[in-house]
Amino acid sequence: MEDNQDQDQGKERAEIYSQRVRAGKRTYFFDVKSTRSNDYYLTITESRRRYKDDGYFYEKHKVFLYKEDFNKFMSALQETIDHVKEELMPEYDFDQYEATNEERSSVDDELKWD
Repeated sequence: MEDNQDQDQGKERAEIYSQRVRAGKRTYFFDVKSTRSNDYYLTITESRRRYKDDGYFYEKHKVFLYKEDFNKFMSALQETIDHVKEELMPEYDFDQYEATNEERSSVDDELKWD
């Protein structure tokens, strides 16, 4: 019986899809997971490497986003980003970071362990 419970718990948090975004000292993870009833939700995790007395550790913050909130979340995020880009910083070149991120991504792909 315990084996079945362990399998159910593992299935409850089964990762279906994952994206990683490196952003300076932070890394963001976008993970699609599944519940026992085959419902899907998204976790957004910010991970930051920090130093403490005896070495490094990772500080993580996680947000759970459920399907019924996807559209509201995307709309609010897009409106907020547009406000910053168009109203607060209209002359700033946000695309300058794109090449750097693409270069990092291709290097990361080459360095992945098989």
